[in-house]
Amino acid sequence: MSEDAGALAGLRVLDLSTYRGHLAARLLADLGADVIKVEPPAGDIARRIGPFVDDRPHRDRSLFFWFYNLNKRSLTLDIENPRGRELFLDLARAADVVVESFAPGEMARMGLGWDELHRLNPALVMLSIAPFGQTGPYRDFEADDTVLTALSGMLYVNGYPGRQPVRPLGLQAYHSAAYYGAIAAMCALLARDRDAVGQWVDLSMQEATAAAVEHVAGSYFGQNFVEPRRGTLHWSRFFRVARCRDGYVMHCTLGDWTSLIEWVKSEGKAQDLADPRWEDIGYRAEHAEHLFDVLDEWVKDYECKELLERAQALRQPYAIVQGPEAMLEDEQLAARGFFVEVEHPELGRKFRYPGAPYLFNGTPWRVRRRPPLLGEHTGEILRDDLGLEPAEIAALYAQGIV
Repeated sequence: MSEDAGALAGLRVLDLSTYRGHLAARLLADLGADVIKVEPPAGDIARRIGPFVDDRPHRDRSLFFWFYNLNKRSLTLDIENPRGRELFLDLARAADVVVESFAPGEMARMGLGWDELHRLNPALVMLSIAPFGQTGPYRDFEADDTVLTALSGMLYVNGYPGRQPVRPLGLQAYHSAAYYGAIAAMCALLARDRDAVGQWVDLSMQEATAAAVEHVAGSYFGQNFVEPRRGTLHWSRFFRVARCRDGYVMHCTLGDWTSLIEWVKSEGKAQDLADPRWEDIGYRAEHAEHLFDVLDEWVKDYECKELLERAQALRQPYAIVQGPEAMLEDEQLAARGFFVEVEHPELGRKFRYPGAPYLFNGTPWRVRRRPPLLGEHTGEILRDDLGLEPAEIAALYAQGIV
């Protein structure tokens, strides 16, 4: 296999999801699968979410849609229409994966449920992404990203002690579900290589988000302990964010304690941290709040870069905490070639995108195509994959089916 092919080259994915499932399908596209974004003739709702290029709202200028649909093709198709449903089923006969995020039971209502698809294509893997899965007492409840972070424990532990919880930045519940969904779909494909039979993956977004919070479930089920909000103090109690003169740094007390405390002592800021009791790592964890209060007082007059350079020279695992805008100029990301330029020929411009989230040797991540214009590949898919004649395709356009 050539490195241009991608690890999932040769696989066909039909993406019926809304934006809460777009990332799962994009992860498969990034791995080389041919992902067809099946959207209604009016366009996926994500195309109407800003920001937009040059602040000009348009279905083909949504940066939100662009991010989640890089490396995909677009097919417009009204699957509520009987003819549109037939065309989708024809595509599903040769597909490897279907990704959908309709309400539980909706695919079956349209005649596109698991029983129908599995009968049509026994090797198909179907990934169904729903807030609370396909079964259970919450099955028919709706929930957005905020509700899902709340019901997973993620929101509860985010914020400062004694104050209200803080909503996590971005769409972390949707992203958690997407990563678990993509992994589950690939596991089902591996099982298919062994058994020659596909599977229906029932993904609960709430369950996936709870599993993504590294300490909440472990503490509760392992120690019968409900994790509290700690501000910027990490649950391990060995890290905390501090304010310097010109920004923020991350303290860490897991390095060489002797060199750290000698540095602080040399500047007359150690207070009681020179006491031998602090040499014990367990004692430092138990009394972390006081420890970091002292260290906060020590670093408040430093510039971030100056502190970091000295810390690295002493092999202390300190780091600068940067805002999102600083990532564009980050030296390490630049050295990795993390950001990539993607050509949008219809706009006559290139745009910078986040690049590879992982590094493969044989089949490295790469941009295969920019996000699709609405229905950009409808004609070629109907012609090349379904064998329709030009007159048939024109009729489908005229009837509003595609």
